[in-house]
Amino acid sequence: MPSTPSNGLQSFQGKSFLITGGTGTMGQALALRLLQYQPRVIRLFSRDEHKQYVMKQRLGDIPNLRYLIGDVRDYERVSRAVEGIDIVIHTAALKHVPACEYNPFEAVQTNVIGTQNVILACQRQGVQQVLFTSSDKAIAPPNTMGATKLLAERLMIAAAYAHGSSRTTLCSVRFGNVLGSRGSAFLQFIRDLRAGRPVQVTDMDMTRFMMSVEEAVSLVLKALDMAHGGDVFVLKMPVVRLGTVVEALVDQFGKPSDGSLMDQIEVIGPRQGEKMFEELLSDDEAKRALEWEDMFVLPPWWEVRPHYDGAKSTTGEVYTSKSLPVLSLRETKEMLAALTFPEPSGEDKFDT
Repeated sequence: MPSTPSNGLQSFQGKSFLITGGTGTMGQALALRLLQYQPRVIRLFSRDEHKQYVMKQRLGDIPNLRYLIGDVRDYERVSRAVEGIDIVIHTAALKHVPACEYNPFEAVQTNVIGTQNVILACQRQGVQQVLFTSSDKAIAPPNTMGATKLLAERLMIAAAYAHGSSRTTLCSVRFGNVLGSRGSAFLQFIRDLRAGRPVQVTDMDMTRFMMSVEEAVSLVLKALDMAHGGDVFVLKMPVVRLGTVVEALVDQFGKPSDGSLMDQIEVIGPRQGEKMFEELLSDDEAKRALEWEDMFVLPPWWEVRPHYDGAKSTTGEVYTSKSLPVLSLRETKEMLAALTFPEPSGEDKFDT
C-alpha cells in the first residue's frame, strides 16, 4: 500500500499563516517547520503574553514571525487577526480531561464557540484554508473534552458543506497522545522520577495511541496539501500500554533502587471521563474511510466517489488501541529514546 503523497508542500512558500494556540507545543513546532518554506508571514495567536515573551527570547528576532495576543472566544479579535492570511491552523484548545470535566462550559466556550469564531472569521475574510487539530478522544467520547472536540469537528464539516459563497477549504486532523508535548502525563512521570517520588499511574493496562511532535506536524502539512474540504485525516499510530511506558521511563529516569518496579509506582485508578482504550475511527467511519500505508482519511460525506491519490478502501475494521498489538518494552524504550524530554515547568498540567 503506498504512502501518502506530499508533492505539493512547496506551495507553502510565500504564503501567510496564522496559528491559534501558537505558543503551545504544537504551535511552536508548526511555526519552526513552516519557516523552512519561506512563508511571507506567520502570526502566532495566543492569550498568554508571558509565553509569547519567552518564545521570542528563545527564537530571537525573526522578521516574518509575529506575535498576536488574543483569545479565540473573541470573534472580533480573531477576525482582525486573520485579515490577509492564506492558511489558518487552529490548535488553541482546553485539552486536559479533568480540567474540562470540572469546567465544562469553559471547554465549550474555547473548543466549540472558539472554533466557530475561527470558521466564521476565516470565511468572511477570504482565508484559503483552515485546519482544525482534533483528537482521538472525539470518538465515542465519555468526557467533556472529547465531546467538545467532536462538536468542533462537526462544525468544520458543516461549514465546508454549507459554505455559501465562501471558497475557504476546511479540514481536520486527529491526534493521539503527542509524546513530549507540554502537558503530557509522561513529563509528570519524568519529573516524579527525577525527584525520587513514586509515579502516579491511573491504570497500568490502559492503552493509548502515540505520536511524536514531528509526526503531528507532518500530518498537519500533509492534510493541508491533500484536503478537499470537510475531510478528516488520521495518522496510523503505534499503541502503547501505560504500564510499559512507565517501566521504560523508570529504567531511563528513575533513581537506582533495590526494590521492585512497583515500589516506584502508585496506581490511583482512572479519573473521571477517562477510557481504558482509545479509537481512531468509529464503526461507521471505518466503513467509509480510505487509507494509505501511514494514515486514513474520512472523505466529506457528500462526495459519492471520493478520490485521493494512492488511497484505497479500508477493511471496515474499527481501529482501536484495544484490538491492535501494543509495543513491547524494547520497542517502547526505542521510541522514547528518540525523543527529547524537557524539564517540565511548574505551570504544566498533565493528561493521558
